[in-house]
Amino acid sequence: MPIDEAVALAAEPRSGKISWNSKDVQLYHLGIGAAANPDKRSPATDPDELRYTLESRLHVLPSFATVAGNGSPGVISGLSMPGVEVDLAKVLHGGQSLTVHRPLPVQGTATATGRIAAVYDKGKAAVLVMRTEVADAEGPLWTNDAQIFVRGEGGWGGDRGPSVRLEPPTGEPDRTVERPVREDQALLYRLSGDWNPLHADPEFAKVAGFERPILHGLCTYGMTLKAVVDTLLGGDVTRVRSYDTRFAGVVYPGETLRIRMWDRGGSVRVAVSAVERDDAPVLADTIVEHS
Repeated sequence: MPIDEAVALAAEPRSGKISWNSKDVQLYHLGIGAAANPDKRSPATDPDELRYTLESRLHVLPSFATVAGNGSPGVISGLSMPGVEVDLAKVLHGGQSLTVHRPLPVQGTATATGRIAAVYDKGKAAVLVMRTEVADAEGPLWTNDAQIFVRGEGGWGGDRGPSVRLEPPTGEPDRTVERPVREDQALLYRLSGDWNPLHADPEFAKVAGFERPILHGLCTYGMTLKAVVDTLLGGDVTRVRSYDTRFAGVVYPGETLRIRMWDRGGSVRVAVSAVERDDAPVLADTIVEHS
């Protein structure tokens, strides 16, 4: 079978050095819409946006961890692990979890260690959990879990895994913002290292079952965290402790994200939808834990 659960779970972790600098951080921030905030009169020169784009003021949005170093979001690296041999056109990014152990530095060198932490049988699909732990000379920096959804590869009688569905937040959101997705956003975001042709090649997108290339789920993930930080956390990226989401639907370049936020004290519940498709869900079961 294309996914051998025993082999995948028993495989030795893979470790390697990664490094990044201010240019990588700036490119990532531009890829998720920095300096294009419609809430600002002149976003390219607004002091709050310059913290994402100007090297002398630069801070690092924690979701940069998903592309730091070699740009691999966990999905691509997970598909190259022993016991995993699947068609890329059947693969979707099902969810992402990030735990931040320390504020991310503007530049750094670290060791990233990745392994398949779990394999679940969902019947018509399989789910792989690719865990990446990153540490530098001072200790742990972050832990990423990428949930990889592989259509047509379930049904072998394995563990279905835990349910990740949360009860929807109740009441009216505390804040709602809208963020436009540029037509070229996927082309810019992919320069941070996720080269999956699903996000650029119309023919590949059709083979995968989409009418045209879709936006990277991790781009939506980054845009959403930036909105939460800027709106409810006073622009302070160091307050983020963890960030979990489930990718509930696709986003097409040119659409608008509607980001609803419920402030729960030490956490923010978030729901994201596509405005032009009658608020079709995009991110669900989303929580930002913070100090």
